Amino acid sequence: MKIYDNPDVKSWDEILKRPVIDTTSLYAPVQQIIDAVRAIGDVAVKKYTREFDGVDLTTLSVEAGAIEASGSNVSDALKRAIKEARRNIRKFHARQLAPDVYEETTPGVRCWQKTVPIRKVGLYIPGGSAPLLSTVLMGAVQGKLAGCEEIVLCTPPGKNGMISDGILYIAGLLGIDKIFSIGGAQAIAAMAYGTETVPKVNKIFGPGNQYVTAAKQLVSRDSVAIDMPAGPSELAVLADETAIPEFVASDLLSQAEHGADSQVVLIADSGRIISEVQSEIEKQLARLPRKDLAAKALLNSKMIQVESREKMVEMVNYYAPEHLIIACREPSEIADKVWNAGSVFLGNYTPESAGDYASGTNHTLPTNGWAHAYSGLNMDAFVKKITFQEISQYGLFNISSAVMSMAEAEELEAHRNAVQIRLKGEK
Repeated sequence: MKIYDNPDVKSWDEILKRPVIDTTSLYAPVQQIIDAVRAIGDVAVKKYTREFDGVDLTTLSVEAGAIEASGSNVSDALKRAIKEARRNIRKFHARQLAPDVYEETTPGVRCWQKTVPIRKVGLYIPGGSAPLLSTVLMGAVQGKLAGCEEIVLCTPPGKNGMISDGILYIAGLLGIDKIFSIGGAQAIAAMAYGTETVPKVNKIFGPGNQYVTAAKQLVSRDSVAIDMPAGPSELAVLADETAIPEFVASDLLSQAEHGADSQVVLIADSGRIISEVQSEIEKQLARLPRKDLAAKALLNSKMIQVESREKMVEMVNYYAPEHLIIACREPSEIADKVWNAGSVFLGNYTPESAGDYASGTNHTLPTNGWAHAYSGLNMDAFVKKITFQEISQYGLFNISSAVMSMAEAEELEAHRNAVQIRLKGEK
């Protein structure tokens, strides 16, 4: 990891640059994939699965028997863990369901807002270097809570052509039966436009690599909504003299092991903490099964010493990390000043991995600086808010002057007439 000592604010943009390819450079090749899937459906999906995943599939859909059988290949300990995580995720997200809003804004003018589920949603579950079975929970639990009519799940097959038993078990547990062995941009295209096998959805959820992100952005211009442009994982840690270097190192490595394009950043007000964390990273990295991937991610990662807690907060808000750990004295005080982060973890005993799996919050979060404007995945993403109004004759009379005056000011005479014509005979 590169180390910086009190860098000038003018250099922050360069120092905190993500190791991410500009997705616009991927648009042309990804658009070719999308166009092919849209034109010839399953044939194109199978072609790209063979080309990119090295798997020759005869069928794209997963049979009900395979979903049912998956449980026999999942340990009891993992089943208990999955059910505990499901319970916590459901409990937290159920509290996010807002009641409908009713208001009589003026006598005779009733307005209300009704929450309705998005009918058909698609979940993209990354496979790649590791099958992210927890991501099924992070999307499907909310979809079920919201009342989505149909949930479609796509995930890339392994080299043996099979999908992880853990992913299938969770899908079965949550009542998802439309599962397809498709990954990458072709999966996004299949859900966006539909194929002979894969149903078309209204909105696509789930993280992915830069090709998946590019595909999501492209299809969102045309036919389908997306949750957010989520990409490679990232973590920032704020640490002062109360931080435990061993813990901080483990957190940084937990994100670095996601892949070579991940990034981790340590921001500290102490050179001693940086030195001790660096030493701990070297020890722990050597013991990791995915040490090669983590080591590549560390090449893109930073350790930055700044002069004060205020400067730490200023820098992290500038960076807008996907995940933020505050390993400092009185972390709640610092947390109150954080306005750009996907999800925040307070104190030495709140590892980011708890949020990845079982604390109850969602792990599908904005990356690559999108936390400046996007929220992490929550219940609002699975529903629409429709507004209604009902106005009595008396109510229309009450607001008629305001409506007609504003319509006249905008030179929209038909708008004014739509009120005036209803007021004939009114005094």
